[in-house]
Amino acid sequence: MSMKKERHILAISGGKDSAALAIYMRDRVPDMEYVFCDTDKELPETYEYLGRLEALLGKRIIVLKDSTGGFDHWLEIYGNYLPSPRMRWCTKQLKLHPFEYYVGEDPVIQYVGIRADEDRDGYISTKPNIQSKFPFKEDGLGYSDIIRVLNDSGIGLPTYYKWRSRSGCYFCFFQQKIEWVGLLENHPNLFSLASKYEKHDEKTGKIFTWNDRESLLELSKPDRVAKIKMDFENRRERCNKNGKLYEILNDDDSGPQPCLICTL
Repeated sequence: MSMKKERHILAISGGKDSAALAIYMRDRVPDMEYVFCDTDKELPETYEYLGRLEALLGKRIIVLKDSTGGFDHWLEIYGNYLPSPRMRWCTKQLKLHPFEYYVGEDPVIQYVGIRADEDRDGYISTKPNIQSKFPFKEDGLGYSDIIRVLNDSGIGLPTYYKWRSRSGCYFCFFQQKIEWVGLLENHPNLFSLASKYEKHDEKTGKIFTWNDRESLLELSKPDRVAKIKMDFENRRERCNKNGKLYEILNDDDSGPQPCLICTL
C-alpha cells in the first residue's frame, strides 16, 4: 500500500508574523499550501493585506470557512455566551475545525510563525497527523528580522497596525480599550455591529459584553474615549516609547494570550 504524500501547510492569519513566514518560506518549500481561516468577521484591512500577500507569493491563498453557519450560528449554540479568554469557542469552531477538516487525515507539516525572541507554545492543532515546524525559531529570527522581511518584500505591515496590535475578528475580546477606540474611530459601522452583540438578559440578569467591566456603549461616550486616550498616552510615556501603538500594546504580556491561529 502506498503512503500518502506529506503535505506542507502554512496558515496565514492576516498578521505580520505569518505573512513574513509565508514570504520567508516561499522559495524554500515550493509545494506549500497557504490557507486563511475566514470568520466573515475580519477587518477590511485584513482582506486587503491578504490580497497583496497573495499577489506577492504568486500563489492562491485558500480560504477556509466554517460550513455550519458561522459565528452567529455558534453564538446561538453556545447560549448567546460571547467568546472570552476563558471560553474561546470562536477559535475552536471558526478556525481550528475548518483547518482540521481541510487537512483531513493526511500527514501534514504545518509551519508556524513563532519568532526566536518569543516564549510561548506553538501548536494550533493536536491531531497526531499534524506536526509543527517553527522556521523562525530554528533559524534564530526575531522581531527586527520579521520587519525586515516584510519591508524588503515591499508589502510592509497591515494598515490596521496604526491603531491595533493584532489581527483577528473586528470584535476580538483580546482588544484593549484603546483598540476598541481605534475601531470606533476607524470603522464606526463595525463598532456598532459589535455593540449589538452585547445583551442584557432580563430573565437571568446576566450581562453579555465583550469587556468584563464595561459595555461598548459606555466605552464610546466622549468623556470615556478621552480618558482611555489619556491613559494610553501615560502608558506610552512610562514605557519610554515614542513608537507605534501595536509595539506598546504587545509589550503587555500579562494575562491570557491570544490564539496563535488568529493572530500570528
